[in-house]
Amino acid sequence: MNSFITPELLRNPYPMYENMRANQPVIYMDGMGFWSVFHYDDVRTVLSDHARFSSGPGAPPPSQIAAAPPQAESRGVGFSLITSDPPKHTMLRSLVSRSFTPRAVAALEPRIESIANELIDRCEAAGEIDLIRDFAYPLPVIVIAELLGIPSADRDQFKLWSDEVVASANAIMGDVNPQSQKALADMHMYFRDIIAKRRIQPEDDLISALLLVEEERQQLNEHDILAFCSLLLVAGNETTTNLIGNAVLTLLEHPEQLDKLRAESERLAPAIEEVLRYRSPVQAMFRTAKEDISLGGQIIPGGSRVVAWIGSANRDEQKFDRAGEFDITRESNPHIAFGHGIHFCLGAPLARLEARVALMVILKRLPNLARINHDPLQPARGFIVHGVESLPLRFGP
Repeated sequence: MNSFITPELLRNPYPMYENMRANQPVIYMDGMGFWSVFHYDDVRTVLSDHARFSSGPGAPPPSQIAAAPPQAESRGVGFSLITSDPPKHTMLRSLVSRSFTPRAVAALEPRIESIANELIDRCEAAGEIDLIRDFAYPLPVIVIAELLGIPSADRDQFKLWSDEVVASANAIMGDVNPQSQKALADMHMYFRDIIAKRRIQPEDDLISALLLVEEERQQLNEHDILAFCSLLLVAGNETTTNLIGNAVLTLLEHPEQLDKLRAESERLAPAIEEVLRYRSPVQAMFRTAKEDISLGGQIIPGGSRVVAWIGSANRDEQKFDRAGEFDITRESNPHIAFGHGIHFCLGAPLARLEARVALMVILKRLPNLARINHDPLQPARGFIVHGVESLPLRFGP
């Protein structure tokens, strides 16, 4: 892996972000082939100004031909919703957003709570739980599997696929892994089979609904459905898993905040927003400059790849009072953990709901929660995400 990405940096990138904001808030990362942007206002501009910053991959520089960014696979069967620009993006989003209306998401709450309690049931007698393996990972994957209409028994395979696809972001750093491309191909083959079955026998699930849209309006083709299923599986899995894990880890690191949350359950929603700001599950997003752009006193040449560091933006002292402090009572919290502009995360309401229900069940059923040991935690794979692979905890009466 490129020397820029170390386990220590992945565990705690915030001192590096602070240094970059103070000294080099917009900088070309020589040898990696991309520009980095660290200040809140600049990050928000890169994410939202689709007239100047494309969500497509652009052409890789010669030094990085073999190390294409994660969007590059969209040229074949990638994540077209997040790697397209208007008008294609506008059409795609309007079609798939029907399944993520506030009413549709709210209707999932009883089932999410049931799944969360079932997962805790399996660990309650032991008095120990690996929060990621036993709870934060399976919860969103079961929800997504049920939404898509695919067997939750396949979730271990989903985990392998999504981990590899997310880790493929490291390719931009020169850490090329052929397993990541194979994982994406295998995942698409799996979904093609499901799509073929739903064409013959539709069911009450999201894939069947998307196929109906395809037939009625002839706008959402198999490529788009395939790409959306892949995106939903990977994004809905990794981000929500890390959000839940980051929330519990951060609360354990701030016991006074955990006590406050136990005493005042109405603070659950703002607590989740503060976790999203303080320990953003997605740390970075990619864009491509459409033209020469002046930003932060630098000229970003047209065609350049740009990394917008969301994790840095959400700790920007110029935007947030006491930016480095975790405070669930924070009143003003305009974080951009779910992005900004037309690409604002479509699944944000579902992620928030899952996190709220998960924390509610954890607070209710796992008293005296504490880490089993204080060994360094293994960071999640892929520099664009932020979380841990394992979080062993004990609890008791």
